[in-house]
Amino acid sequence: MAKRTKSKRLTDQLRQAIDDSGMTRYRIAQETGISEATLSKFYLGQRGLSMEALNALGECLQLTIHLGRKPEQKGK
Repeated sequence: MAKRTKSKRLTDQLRQAIDDSGMTRYRIAQETGISEATLSKFYLGQRGLSMEALNALGECLQLTIHLGRKPEQKGK
């Protein structure tokens, strides 16, 4: 029986992309227009980001986001 790996949530993936970017949160805030306080609270999991902020963050970090449905589980 193959063991499934749990996929990371989008917010976790964005936090990882911030870490991997090598950019400071100050620089990201400057380039995106997202306040440092908002970015910090998002990073700490204390708040979400608006679609506008998510778009700005994705552009700043040069991310491409692919959306798709999870495969339907049998028995449900």
